[in-house]
Amino acid sequence: MPVSVAAIIVAAGSSSRLGQPKQLVSIDGEPLLQRAIRRVQESAASPVFVVIGAHREQIESAIDFGTAAIVVNEDWAEGLASSIRVGVMAAEKGAADATGLLLMACDQPRVTVDHLRRMIEKFETRTESILIASTYAGVRGIPAIFPREAHRELLALRGDKGARALLQKPLWHGIEVPLEGGEIDIDSPDDLARIR
Repeated sequence: MPVSVAAIIVAAGSSSRLGQPKQLVSIDGEPLLQRAIRRVQESAASPVFVVIGAHREQIESAIDFGTAAIVVNEDWAEGLASSIRVGVMAAEKGAADATGLLLMACDQPRVTVDHLRRMIEKFETRTESILIASTYAGVRGIPAIFPREAHRELLALRGDKGARALLQKPLWHGIEVPLEGGEIDIDSPDDLARIR
């Protein structure tokens, strides 16, 4: 069976603790969301779905989405799970042949193209349904690649919880790919100051 990995970038939150849309925060001269889109596209994951919600008009006017599909999450206030569900539903329609789904956020500045490529390579050489998870600070986290068989569990997520519970006790064999600095994300002004 040919292997293809579609990607979902979740970027629908309001960034209330940060006080400004984190999607548009510039790191090394590039907005975080732009950086995430570019890195995913350079990794060979395709197609790419970007889930936005809060600050939608501002984000759409500031970001070049290129070939990435914009997916609007009207229920973004529910939390992260709603964005994952909307992204998975979009991928089921727009990437029906994809055997894997790369899930990532826009606010992990240490994610590199090489890291994403390593994950995809490990997924492509699998012989069974497996999960590829990034590891950092002693835990499994995103970016992660879920097999098609995981869609039902992803669609069942609720509230402001992401996919971490599925990564800690996966129903599928898992392969871990270390990501140095993967625990660094940007939720508060202090986080942003440390990154810069």
